[in-house]
Amino acid sequence: MASDRIVILTGAGLSAESGLGTFRGKDGLWDTYNVEELATPEGFARNPTKVHDFYNMRRGWLADVRPNAAHFALAKLEREYGGEVLTVTQNIDPLHEDAGSSSLVHMHGELARALCAACGASRAWTEDLSLATDCPACGESGYMRPDVVWFGEMPRDMERIYAALGACDLFVSIGTSGTVYPAAGFVAEAHRAGAHTVELNLEPSEGASLFAETHYGPATEIVPAYVDTLLQDDT
Repeated sequence: MASDRIVILTGAGLSAESGLGTFRGKDGLWDTYNVEELATPEGFARNPTKVHDFYNMRRGWLADVRPNAAHFALAKLEREYGGEVLTVTQNIDPLHEDAGSSSLVHMHGELARALCAACGASRAWTEDLSLATDCPACGESGYMRPDVVWFGEMPRDMERIYAALGACDLFVSIGTSGTVYPAAGFVAEAHRAGAHTVELNLEPSEGASLFAETHYGPATEIVPAYVDTLLQDDT
């Protein structure tokens, strides 16, 4: 049966096959780097140069990655589906946009944007950041930072996200570990709204038992197949 309103949650597992690593588990980013030092406001206050170097490195990775079949499938769903489709991503990479998605919320911010902590201006940014970087909006130096949500900070657009979850009739979680809140609680929100809930993942997440339907395998295989099913049901 076709759904009128679909909310899709995506995590690092969606971009893994594009060459961007995941964060938890064996060989994850946080297995190699210290979260407290590199992804918290306190870590930035203690050693901003170290944090800038880390995010400059990650920003540099973006030049060598491209959307994969899963990203393109979700863009196709948004473009061709008869109902509303909103993608909420925990990823800070631009691969959804590069694939053609536009109905999109970056709840954890965007690596290819910079934020001025002095004036609040945010803008697209591809160059390195440092303490010497001047804000293009207000001219102050020493206040520029990656426009990403660090641990301890509030994710973006939560009011819009919860409104969409409360109105959806299909919720699909793709490539996420199910361990980080508030995103890990989205399946429960959608269930309370009466939505059908689906997990598409490489392996069962910690919250796999909360989903009514599950499919496991590489994102580049299972996401296009599931999107094709939705589009067929929509005809």
